[in-house]
Amino acid sequence: MKKIISLLLVTLLMVFSVGCSVDEPASTKDNGSNTSNNETKKDTSKQTVGKKNPEDMVFAISLGWMENESGQRQKYAFETAIKELGGTYSIVDANYDPKKQSEQIEAFIEAKPDALFITPSDPVGISEAVKHAIDAGIPVFCSDGFVPGAAVTTTVAFDNFAGGAWTMEQICQALDGKGKIAIIDLPSNEGWDARGQGANWTLQQYPDIEIVQHWSWDSTGAVTPRMAIDNMLTACPNEGDLDAIWCAWDGAVFEGIQAVKAAGREEILFTGSDGGEHCFEVMTQSPNFIATVGESVYTMAYQCVFYAHQYLRGESVPRVVMAPGIGITRQMILDVKVPDGWNGIGDYDIPGNFKKIGWEPTI
Repeated sequence: MKKIISLLLVTLLMVFSVGCSVDEPASTKDNGSNTSNNETKKDTSKQTVGKKNPEDMVFAISLGWMENESGQRQKYAFETAIKELGGTYSIVDANYDPKKQSEQIEAFIEAKPDALFITPSDPVGISEAVKHAIDAGIPVFCSDGFVPGAAVTTTVAFDNFAGGAWTMEQICQALDGKGKIAIIDLPSNEGWDARGQGANWTLQQYPDIEIVQHWSWDSTGAVTPRMAIDNMLTACPNEGDLDAIWCAWDGAVFEGIQAVKAAGREEILFTGSDGGEHCFEVMTQSPNFIATVGESVYTMAYQCVFYAHQYLRGESVPRVVMAPGIGITRQMILDVKVPDGWNGIGDYDIPGNFKKIGWEPTI
């Protein structure tokens, strides 16, 4: 009997030693956090094992929007980065519909990509689907927004608060610190809402600037920025009733310029945020579009792919990265000369291109 027990003990020790000899990749080792989901840990480890060849990596891209220049630039950057860094991909666009984007993310979960890239137009609306992806062991990388309550691997965003503060400062200075303004903001998106928060922070320093109209973006599309601004002009029919309109994004400015032109009120000033070639063209043609923020849209998406490659190689990656932005006035656009070899001034956001046209990151 003693001999049999001894043999059993030796066998158990051998099994135990073999089990402990497996060296889990650094990115999937237990970091001390508690979890009851062993299957999730198992699936996550699969994402980092055997991915030596970048060409073998399979990615999924869930775009929250693509109909404007910002969304198209995100798509271009994701595709360019994957082409340069390696891998294959599938891409979908939700057109600002959180329900549709959630369904698309759930479909991607079934496909089990090595990483999922997301541009969240409605972060709260897609948060449950993003959590499902993470629980399934799929690393998630967010560009141009945060998803509350979801432990995404890396978020690359822009300092929206600073951008909103800077554009409001341009209005306050143009009005010499006194006047009546309207605000068009984006509170439904937690990241973009920070632009409005920054604008309001700047206004604390200008007590003689009065907010006489305020409209928040209607995600249902029932009211467009043009309709909202038409209503503002009706409520403020005379010159001096409304001096400027601060917009959280350039698209609202484009519609606003049409509205004030049709009403013969082109003295009303505008500022926006996003940047891009179309935006800069509109600025050159519209003296009342005085400033915007040139965000690093290309950089945000490209960095998501860059960090996904690092993560899938088992390397550490940052949780949050803030991409640079540039405060751009109309005069800066009028003065700029596009270097040879560029596709256009819209390439300003490719890393290294800021300085080639004499711009410095300011935000």
